[in-house]
Amino acid sequence: MNRRDKHNYYLDIAETVLKRGTCLRRNYGSIIVKNDEIIATGYSGAPRRRKNCIDIGVCIREKLNVPRGQMYELCRSVHSEVNAIISASRNEMIGSTLYLVGKDMKTGEYVKNANSCSMCKRIIINAGIEQVIIRDTHDEYRFIKVQDWIDNDETFTGELGY
Repeated sequence: MNRRDKHNYYLDIAETVLKRGTCLRRNYGSIIVKNDEIIATGYSGAPRRRKNCIDIGVCIREKLNVPRGQMYELCRSVHSEVNAIISASRNEMIGSTLYLVGKDMKTGEYVKNANSCSMCKRIIINAGIEQVIIRDTHDEYRFIKVQDWIDNDETFTGELGY
């Protein structure tokens, strides 16, 4: 019997979590793990008690042809990373790992070069999360040290258009 490696095990769980997502464009699932215990999960969806995109039948960013990675303020959804983070105490998250999986809702394919947006990166940094592991294929994933986001502050490089 070939036993699934631990990172893919947690990514499989994050992929299951993303199935609760309500975005018409891309859904993400996140889980936060510390000391081999899942401490929180989150998926993409509108704030509690607000209608989701799947309920109203339209994604405003898609309707306006907004490119990926731009104008997130138009989106109805709270990102999966944030939903996981607000479900856990900071004390539990210090030194933890966030596992992230994204899927395109039209194709069912994994999101190519998936990564946290700049706002989620800031929130992950403040939460005390140590690393993010992102699924690229069913069996392949990338490790990102959160310290790299701190050391390579994109807000000062012009990458975001500032």
